[in-house]
Amino acid sequence: MVKIIEDIMDFLKSVPPFEFLSDEAINSVTVKTSMEYYPKGTHILLQDGPPSEFLYVIKKGGVKVYRRVENEEIVIDYRSEGDSFGFVSLMSGDKSRANVVAIDDTICYLIPKETISNLINKYSEVRDFFLRSFMNIYFDKGYREEQSKKTLTYTVDKLLFTTPVEEIATKNVISVPENTSIRDAARLMCENSISSLIIMDSQGIPVGIITDKDLRRKVVASARNVDEPVKNIMSYPIIKIDAKDFCFEAVVRMLKYNIHHLLVIKNGKIEGIITNHDIMMLQGFSPVTIVRDLEIQQTVEGLMNTSKQVNTIAGNLISQGAKASNITRIITEINDRIVRKIIQFAEREFGQPPVPYCWIALGSEGRKEQTFKTDQDNALIYADPPQAQQEAVQKYFLELTAWIKENLLKCGFPPCPGDIMASNPKWCQPLKVWKKYFSQWIYTPKGENINLSNIFFDFRGIYGDLSLEENLRDYLLNIVKDQKVFLGYLANLAVRNKPPLGFFKTFVVEKSGEHKDKLNLKIKGIAPIVDIVRLFSLEKGIRETSTLERIETLKSKHTVVRDYADEMAYAFEFLMFLRMRHQYEQVLQGNMPDNFINPESLSNLEKKLLKDTFQLISKLQDILIERYKLMII
Repeated sequence: MVKIIEDIMDFLKSVPPFEFLSDEAINSVTVKTSMEYYPKGTHILLQDGPPSEFLYVIKKGGVKVYRRVENEEIVIDYRSEGDSFGFVSLMSGDKSRANVVAIDDTICYLIPKETISNLINKYSEVRDFFLRSFMNIYFDKGYREEQSKKTLTYTVDKLLFTTPVEEIATKNVISVPENTSIRDAARLMCENSISSLIIMDSQGIPVGIITDKDLRRKVVASARNVDEPVKNIMSYPIIKIDAKDFCFEAVVRMLKYNIHHLLVIKNGKIEGIITNHDIMMLQGFSPVTIVRDLEIQQTVEGLMNTSKQVNTIAGNLISQGAKASNITRIITEINDRIVRKIIQFAEREFGQPPVPYCWIALGSEGRKEQTFKTDQDNALIYADPPQAQQEAVQKYFLELTAWIKENLLKCGFPPCPGDIMASNPKWCQPLKVWKKYFSQWIYTPKGENINLSNIFFDFRGIYGDLSLEENLRDYLLNIVKDQKVFLGYLANLAVRNKPPLGFFKTFVVEKSGEHKDKLNLKIKGIAPIVDIVRLFSLEKGIRETSTLERIETLKSKHTVVRDYADEMAYAFEFLMFLRMRHQYEQVLQGNMPDNFINPESLSNLEKKLLKDTFQLISKLQDILIERYKLMII
């Protein structure tokens, strides 16, 4: 018996999270642990069957974790020596969410639920390990309770966010030397029925690409000499993607660079080509197609029809188990293009601007965190005009921005209730006035000035002369450093909204009114994280505006973020996902989206994650109070 206990202790010492524990703690686990043998083919847990009573740690062999939906097997994961399973249903206590079958003769150590619960409550290392591990499964595997069978009607290998690029890329890449004639290149494309050719330099390095579009626009339309070398019409630099990247990354790059072809690289060598058509074949639709439709529109009415598809795209991505951050990236790319297109129409209407200007997005749009269509939050910076032209310049921009406001409304962007829009003369100003605003808010941080800084300091340039936005950001980051009084006021604002958890870790919900029994996910959960990360970014002079990008950049610059970066990112992803799913359900029902959710509508596991997230926010707020204790008002 002593020998068995020693064997279990030695094994657990080598696997996380037990490797983080003292010998005494591991011994307390070992004496409660049993061992079971499962022949190959044995089903250890059954989908929708009783919940697991143990955490299973695999000593030898391996298991397959899978679900069965409408007679279709969906593999979630494979686990082998040192891995564990059963944690999800162990903690939820209601049912097993997946089948677990031994794929080889398998030996497992079985640790009882009470023992695991005690470890989670007593040791932060164990709690954080299981939180991170489960969050990865929850988001990256789409591993959560379905709201309906429709959620999992696609097999895993058909999902945009789980399919590696190499699986659908065209493998037979054809390339030609850069001095090949346009005529010969076009003939080669016809003979091989392909829509693109890779162009190689004299050293065999890919330097560009030509597509059907290049032949139409650069050769046929301009009556170009087809004896010219193909390098004269190629597009460059060539945009690449790694073979292991998911197809979602391909979509984002196509959107960002306004292209339909990407060169796929594997181990430093050309693996293939992936096109927008490949994405469409994978999904049946592609956001790239929506963008293409936007780009060809020449009227606001045309934009109105295309912009209505944004909610459909977002809904499809939610139903496919996409991360909230991935969805908001797509929404941002599309909405930015709608805004740019309307601004271009406005310039066509009112003529070229008298001085350079930059249209900036604010709030959630500035952070690239829009969910379903939100209010217009924007402003305009223009270059400082000569004294004699000031009145005429402002008149032009106010007429321009009023037109933009009305046409954004037509495309589904309602006006900001607080009138924080470029059409408001106060927020349509030359650069020198914006610098005056910023310095005033920072040097006299009281009342409305703090609220305005929280809105405007997430600004992001999306159209026009972006050097104006960069100039203003340089000015902001230069004057805000070491302004401890101002930063203290921001810290005070960041701890104002406490997470809605009671003394016994129960949810604190609205007691009456329209939102009875609900809690505000945005105000009580998302906003505190956004405010805390913004504060840390200003402390360290970070230029990024997205919350997740700020967290990633701060990991190497800020001690608090370094210690809590993963938890902060997972918590933010989780809250945004719950919000987007809730809002999409409201959209489907024909209701206006809001941020109020009833915790009782969540699964047991989601409730636990939400409580853990709120506890993390409380911990970060306590850290802020300690750091800024002399500044809290």
